[in-house]
Amino acid sequence: MDSERIFLDHVAQTTPYPLKVEVARAEGTSIFDTAGKEYLDFVSGIAVSNIGHRHPHVVKAIKDQLDQYMHVMAYGEFIQSPQNRLAEKLASLLPEQLSTSYFVNSGAEANEGALKLAKRVTGRTQIISCKKSYHGGTHGALSVSGNEMKKYAFRPLLPDVYFIEFNNIDDLAQITEATACVIIEPIQGDAGVRIPSKAYLKALRERCTETGALLIFDEIQTGYGRTGSLFAFQQFDVVPDILTIAKAMGGGMPMGAFISSKSHMEQLTFNPVLGHITTFGGHPVNCAAAVANLEVIENENLIEGVEKKGQLIESLIGHPDIIEIRRIGLMFAVEFKSAERVARIVNQCLEDGLITFWFLSCPESFRLAPPLTISEADIKRGCAIIKNAIEVTMEL
Repeated sequence: MDSERIFLDHVAQTTPYPLKVEVARAEGTSIFDTAGKEYLDFVSGIAVSNIGHRHPHVVKAIKDQLDQYMHVMAYGEFIQSPQNRLAEKLASLLPEQLSTSYFVNSGAEANEGALKLAKRVTGRTQIISCKKSYHGGTHGALSVSGNEMKKYAFRPLLPDVYFIEFNNIDDLAQITEATACVIIEPIQGDAGVRIPSKAYLKALRERCTETGALLIFDEIQTGYGRTGSLFAFQQFDVVPDILTIAKAMGGGMPMGAFISSKSHMEQLTFNPVLGHITTFGGHPVNCAAAVANLEVIENENLIEGVEKKGQLIESLIGHPDIIEIRRIGLMFAVEFKSAERVARIVNQCLEDGLITFWFLSCPESFRLAPPLTISEADIKRGCAIIKNAIEVTMEL
């Protein structure tokens, strides 16, 4: 049986129309298929490979850790050097009230842990999220995602969840003393890169403080330099009570975390003990990769070049058919009149050796999120492919 048939018959599918690139290897900003064709990666595996594929510093850290030990015990029992180094490093980079990390396996799991922590700390049950948000595919994370199309087939979901308009200050009045937490993406990702005003996030922080609700920032897509700062919230002068991260955290390895104060995190250790548990969370190999990933971002000054590269891409892909380009750093949504046009552009780009993708909650836009390591030459090469795809898919 050929590899495509095995893939379609025995690997669980997420859509009826997967891209079906058969990967042989990946290096830097490119992926190569089994026929030797190169694909320039302009989405970083959906905001994962921020430092490119197989960065040698991360690969070395993984190999070094493999020589020591892999999984030894469920999370939270043994002292493991990779976990310690990662937790200490994150604490040094984050505000004082975000000092304690709980390591998990994915973004959805990070959000699940954050929601549980907020309920435990406040003793409240009401959760407020934003319309058009996306926080993951597990039951709790899906419950607080603001897209009914993704949810209707899986109801009933978590009760006592309410939705407000993103970037609407008037809606903040719906946060009350009954609210356990507000979970929000500081930049809405799957909604098509929606950027709020500083005034909105400041008012949100003030309202949460006033009512005693915890503020959760989901930075799963926006973290690790994607927006031009290590985390997006650093550009808005607002600090959350809980931060969730994943995607680019592990330098290509599966990794997530929810981060809060030590006093908050201690609430998960009693009444009941093991208030949140995970077998594989904080896996030593993944933690070693995550430490190396941060070292690459710092040592290569990758964040320094993000805005300049973002501006260059924006200047090169302009076209009269584009309705709007929404961008922060190297995080783009490029909007057209229809989802059908976007699908044709994405498919044409793929045929021409460039990986782009659409947004599930905003299919009339396609996403760009190239590695922060991308060169000016590769930017120009990729943008030329995009411009050509726009041209050849123009309506007759």
